[in-house]
Amino acid sequence: MHLIKDENGNVVSHGHGEHGCPHSHDPDHEHCGHHHDGEGACGDCKNETVALLAYMVQHNEHHAAELDQMADNLEKMDLLDAAKTIRDGVADFQKANMRFSLALTLVKEQIKEA
Repeated sequence: MHLIKDENGNVVSHGHGEHGCPHSHDPDHEHCGHHHDGEGACGDCKNETVALLAYMVQHNEHHAAELDQMADNLEKMDLLDAAKTIRDGVADFQKANMRFSLALTLVKEQIKEA
């Protein structure tokens, strides 16, 4: 289990079914004790989603930095092809993380409007 904090520093638990909110990608699936018919998730699930996505974006940034450092180390060992390959992967990883960050912004905006 990961301890995830929302943007206010409050701990939000994450784990399948720990608080009656199993993660489902089916919007018609019952979760959090409510049925939504595609209208969205309940408040607790929305908050958990925001907290988890924010955590993942930050976590991915940390991994990108670690991989970039690994590429530096490979360059120092004169393993230039491997270093370049990792740097290319980091660039792809950062592009994906920008999409996740955009998704986080969209989720926050839609929750605020609801």
